[in-house]
Amino acid sequence: MSLNLTQLIEQGVAGKRVLVRSDLNVPLEGTTITDDGRIRASVPTIKKLADAGAKVVVVAHLGRPKGEPDPAYSLAPVATRLGELLGAEVAFATDTVGDSATSVVGGLADGQVALLENVRFNAGETSKEDIERANFANELAALADAFVSDGFGVVHRKQASVYDVAKLLPSAEGDLVSTEIDVLKRLTETPERPYVVVLGGSKVSDKLGVIDNLLGKAEKLLIGGGMVFTFLKAQGYEVGESLLEEDQILTVLGYLERAEEIGVEILLPTDVVVADSFGDEESARVVPANAIPAESLGLDIGPESAAAYAAALEGAKTVFWNGPMGVFEQPAFAEGTRAVAQALTTIDGLSVVGGGDSAAAIRQLGFSDDQFGHISTGGGASLEYLEGKTLPGVAVLDEVTPIGGLG
Repeated sequence: MSLNLTQLIEQGVAGKRVLVRSDLNVPLEGTTITDDGRIRASVPTIKKLADAGAKVVVVAHLGRPKGEPDPAYSLAPVATRLGELLGAEVAFATDTVGDSATSVVGGLADGQVALLENVRFNAGETSKEDIERANFANELAALADAFVSDGFGVVHRKQASVYDVAKLLPSAEGDLVSTEIDVLKRLTETPERPYVVVLGGSKVSDKLGVIDNLLGKAEKLLIGGGMVFTFLKAQGYEVGESLLEEDQILTVLGYLERAEEIGVEILLPTDVVVADSFGDEESARVVPANAIPAESLGLDIGPESAAAYAAALEGAKTVFWNGPMGVFEQPAFAEGTRAVAQALTTIDGLSVVGGGDSAAAIRQLGFSDDQFGHISTGGGASLEYLEGKTLPGVAVLDEVTPIGGLG
């Protein structure tokens, strides 16, 4: 059983250097943060440690640099925003384990916070070679006396700052990770019923494991987004130029048959918003789902389907939603996603927005986080948990956490 944050703090963190792995992978336009949701979600754990007198050393990644410094992926703008949210300046190290990191961490007073530069600027972070990751983890661990895993969006990755460093220091689960895991357990082990799952996004292949694992747990599955066209094709319908995964048609057919056998309702759209080309809002029009023109492509569920999906969510006590219903970034293709989001705000029970594009969509469409029961910070991690997979960054805390290691 892993330590939680409260238990670690009770051991006494005042004056101790605590390395916190946060998920600060936010979208940027130049140096402007366009959605600070992940930073805001990381603040409570960092603040709790700082208030307890710890010297907090935050490590995180941004984007997918190639294992070397790249100014486009610098965490400098994040350090500024994190400081604003904490109400105190955050010291920023211009490297991860080099001279700047050593100097910045060494200069921290009790209760102060530092952010190291993008951890993925070091190739050891994501290396497939155990020894390379271990070497980098050793350098990170040398900067701290304890480790807190609070980056839920990366706990499905076996990476140095997520997995390997936990083996080297007294380690604990941060409040964000604890909350995320508790919510996922409610979705998979003890869901209050009726239980409805809404799945969208571009590819059905990304959601196969979730469909397979939740098909027997939920009463209804509502399907939208680009993945819906593989389902429609499986039913023999023309899908035109819409996104299609031909190699998944037989799998999808199997799910449809299995759902019918066990009495689970899979809802597919009856109408679709199509266009002549991707993002061509001027050509947007509504057609029946079984009559998509051969030269068109579907970019959203239609208004009839949006109303039906909203109705299907009425009375649900548990809802998990992952993936937008259409290309929500453009108004002509956003109404399906808006209808699902609006329906979730009225749920008298647990409504979970499964991170990634779904979280971005609700914010872009003008909804506030507190209108939903829980907004996950980790789409990929949530999906892997719901597939029944082990999350390495969580499992390692159970395996190796030293109790009483701070002394």
